[in-house]
Amino acid sequence: MNLNMRMGMRRFTRLTNAFSKKVENHIHALAVYFMYYNFGRIHQTLRVTPAMEAGLTDHVWSLEEIVALAEPAKSAELSEIA
Repeated sequence: MNLNMRMGMRRFTRLTNAFSKKVENHIHALAVYFMYYNFGRIHQTLRVTPAMEAGLTDHVWSLEEIVALAEPAKSAELSEIA
């Protein structure tokens, strides 16, 4: 898993433009990566996503579905500021 993360996310290599300078941004990028890895990516040996294999979902999630999970939290933060 460590190699998959390092090769799949350029945020772990300092010499790229995507290097995370803030810890919060790095944590959010990791959350999106793990969500996609477990719910949106069909694994070669399983032939389904890990979430489908575990019985957590019955379909492969699209990026739109994953992003939709983050949008309500963002709108709630904006309403608290106003």
